[in-house]
Amino acid sequence: MPPHNDEPMAVAERYARRGARGLGDDLYSPLRPEVVLARQQRQRVMLGLLSRHAPQPLDRLRVLEVGCGTGSNLLELASLGFDASRLVGNELLPERAAAARRQLPASTALHEGDALTLPFADASFDLVYQSTVFSSLLDTGFQQRLADAMWRWVRPGGAVLWYDFTCDNPRNPDVRGVPLARVRALFPCAQIDARRVTLAPPLSRPAARLHPGLCRMLGALPLLRTHLLCWIGKPR
Repeated sequence: MPPHNDEPMAVAERYARRGARGLGDDLYSPLRPEVVLARQQRQRVMLGLLSRHAPQPLDRLRVLEVGCGTGSNLLELASLGFDASRLVGNELLPERAAAARRQLPASTALHEGDALTLPFADASFDLVYQSTVFSSLLDTGFQQRLADAMWRWVRPGGAVLWYDFTCDNPRNPDVRGVPLARVRALFPCAQIDARRVTLAPPLSRPAARLHPGLCRMLGALPLLRTHLLCWIGKPR
């Protein structure tokens, strides 16, 4: 098994290759209708999970996002009623961490670097959130170590909040889908409430060019949804 610090270095190299190929964040721009529709659906499902399972009012929850990118998910949580001063971000890549610092409120703490080096005590957070991080980790041993750390940081009665895709992308060898069976293996002691969301991007992009309503119609079919949104609950 490679040393634990090899995988973060490999992730940085994969993102650099992606940038060199011109696969930038414009694919996820809010100006794209399929991106807006996917975000709205994800928000609805997330709010449903929170209303069923969250241990206390949203503005009292302490939340860590592992791999927060440029901070858009944390900003979204703040817009949904989370207290920005109780939100914490972690980002591996320096340029993305810098962008997150520019976007996020000063009261939101931000930690740059490998998540496995974060200085948090066990049971420090009500929620630990990851969004399309594990699909970028090709070392299964590192995946498990990160999952174990996230699980330690969650308080009893809290959860890992998970959003990631389940299918491999044949056009991108730098990512790998994470099916529900793998999520269960990563968190064997959890109580998992999982929902399929997000119309497959190869379908949503051309559909949105024709008409946004076509995205909604196709997205109503669970078999065409490629991502999981999970409440991975830690028993009290």
